[in-house]
Amino acid sequence: MTRRLIILFTYLLLGFSLLAQTKRIPIIFDSDMGPDYDDAGAITMLHAFADKNEIKILATIASTKYKKVAGVINVFNTFYNRPGIPVAVPKGKAIDPHDFRGWTDSIYEMYPHKIKSNDEVPDTVALYRKILAAQPDHSVVIITIGFLTNISNLLQSKADIYSKMDGVELMKHKVKRMVCMAGGFPSGNEYNVNMDAVAAQYAFVHCPVPVLFSGFEIGQKIKSGLPLIHNERVHSPVKDVFRISLPRALEDSAGRMSWDETAVLVAVRGYKPWYTVKKGRIIVADNGSNTWQDDEKGVHSYLVETRPPSQVQMVINDLIMHMPANKKR
Repeated sequence: MTRRLIILFTYLLLGFSLLAQTKRIPIIFDSDMGPDYDDAGAITMLHAFADKNEIKILATIASTKYKKVAGVINVFNTFYNRPGIPVAVPKGKAIDPHDFRGWTDSIYEMYPHKIKSNDEVPDTVALYRKILAAQPDHSVVIITIGFLTNISNLLQSKADIYSKMDGVELMKHKVKRMVCMAGGFPSGNEYNVNMDAVAAQYAFVHCPVPVLFSGFEIGQKIKSGLPLIHNERVHSPVKDVFRISLPRALEDSAGRMSWDETAVLVAVRGYKPWYTVKKGRIIVADNGSNTWQDDEKGVHSYLVETRPPSQVQMVINDLIMHMPANKKR
């Protein structure tokens, strides 16, 4: 009898473990890592959620061609014990920003990483197609916190060795939704959109899955980083990023505006209770500015505050202090 109970208990534990794994949200993270540093907070939150078994990180993808961006992304993945997460960089036309704050070069030199050059990683579209083709239908959440270059290129991609479907069909079949830090609502002129307006126009017109926007006005009110840099128990790449960057701009004296972190938060944990959403469709002009068309049946939606920004600020500040279990505090 005892042996049977032990076997039954073992199967129950295995079942609960498998159930927990199946509930993890599969995420593709698409970032313009640097020169701004809310990306560093965002990827740290991503790993914190992964350590809590809330998500599975399928890939960490760059939307810029900054020469060290693959290595910088790999710094974070390595620090959080996931050095093997696939990284990709656009090989064709893409933005190549200058890191005027200097934090990317600093952590590239300070922390271990196997990826040293963008030449060591695949093109973004190839990796998107490879990863998506291997996932269950309607399962993947894509988080974009940078330019829409990769999404536009993916949507225009053709059948290849990974899938017989073109880019639109592949996204339609494999992606559940996309969450974007992009735009300003109900109208605005926001960096991620206007830096590659052509890509943003194409992506938002042709994307076949629901898109949730965390607009400029959402992250602008949420200041993060000060509790992190004053926490002597935390030693991490993101702490060094904020430590280097916060003093370099007067506007950051109360903390850095948290645009990208809000997108990660709502992509993983949902928008309630902090926000409700307005449905409709984004319209991107040739100059990168955006307006909004209300439509209760629209495939796009944007966040609208229902709680004070300070509540989200507390959540973000706590998550970016996350340390992996095997690292000294």
